[in-house]
Amino acid sequence: MLDMAQALGDKSHQVPGPGQWSADQVVQHLLVAETGIGQYIDKKVQQAEGLDKAGLLTFVKSRMLRLALRLPFLRFKAPRYLAALTPDTVPTLAELRPEWERVRRQLERTLNEFPSPLLNRMIFKHPRSGMLNIYQTLDFMVDHVLHHQRQLERITKAVAAPAGADGARQRGR
Repeated sequence: MLDMAQALGDKSHQVPGPGQWSADQVVQHLLVAETGIGQYIDKKVQQAEGLDKAGLLTFVKSRMLRLALRLPFLRFKAPRYLAALTPDTVPTLAELRPEWERVRRQLERTLNEFPSPLLNRMIFKHPRSGMLNIYQTLDFMVDHVLHHQRQLERITKAVAAPAGADGARQRGR
């Protein structure tokens, strides 16, 4: 993801259109989301005795979430609290990279130390699908990154196109 955004060079901060994110903002969004997920899981692990088991409804909701994130024509607005943490001006990719690596290392530690008795407990609350167990949370995280990877591909096509190609691209939709 970072390399893909970095390949845009100076255009990584350019938005493809009104109300859309730049490549830098997509990376910032993923960083904020994964930081929050890791913190939420760490907090819930401390409250282990109060965690409910994941059941059939949790499974169905997580599968619906996976399907929605994998459909290329579906787009979602980020939850307000996450969108607010992705301002118009974000740090450069060079500044985001060390933070990205730190967050990923922390997530790795969290997962390596995850208590096996909690594997089927509801550990993370997704804003739309509700509570998920750790397996479903990891599935969501993978699908979330893939969803934004497709977004970065669209951004790359839009901002890397020659200036005169914009009208042709607009008519070709």
